[in-house]
Amino acid sequence: MKKRMNKIVVILMMTISVMSYANNMFSVETTKTNTMLTLNNVKKGHELIIKDTNLLVLYRESIQQNGTYKKGFDLTALPDGDYFFELDKDVEILTIPFKVTSNTVLFDKEKESIIYKPTVRVDDNHLFISRLSLDAQPLKISMFYRGSYNYNSSMILSEEIEDTKIIERIYELSKEKKGEYIIVFETQGRSFTEKIKF
Repeated sequence: MKKRMNKIVVILMMTISVMSYANNMFSVETTKTNTMLTLNNVKKGHELIIKDTNLLVLYRESIQQNGTYKKGFDLTALPDGDYFFELDKDVEILTIPFKVTSNTVLFDKEKESIIYKPTVRVDDNHLFISRLSLDAQPLKISMFYRGSYNYNSSMILSEEIEDTKIIERIYELSKEKKGEYIIVFETQGRSFTEKIKF
């Protein structure tokens, strides 16, 4: 019981810190024809993308410097519809939805979200996988092995994890199976791939 209470307290604290972190990650100022987007704590190489509801990429930019990113966009030129900014960072993706109606841009604070990417780490012959999902979204893990002298890969693991906020898995890699391991994660309509040489 005490262990469960500690876990609940940890999850609650993480939720509070993530929510306050998300509120400080960006700001939006809208005038009649211009939307000024300010993103805090960005790094060179992060990507800013504007997509429509069909996931068609309308704009893509690679952030060129660390710190604060600030840029004005004329979103009123877009056809009426639903769109979203997406900031693709190292271990998370921030989604900022907005709607264009009759040359008016409205941002929906309630639908802003953060998707946490799974992280992978290898220590000796152990593969560590972890992921945070505050809304307990399912995660499908598929692992493929490709030998050192083989171009074909074969699936060695497939697992679907549901109703779990903090995912932590440890897999033991065979010391006799040297080569490349390809881990494919699928969650929330997205796919992430990690490759590991072992």
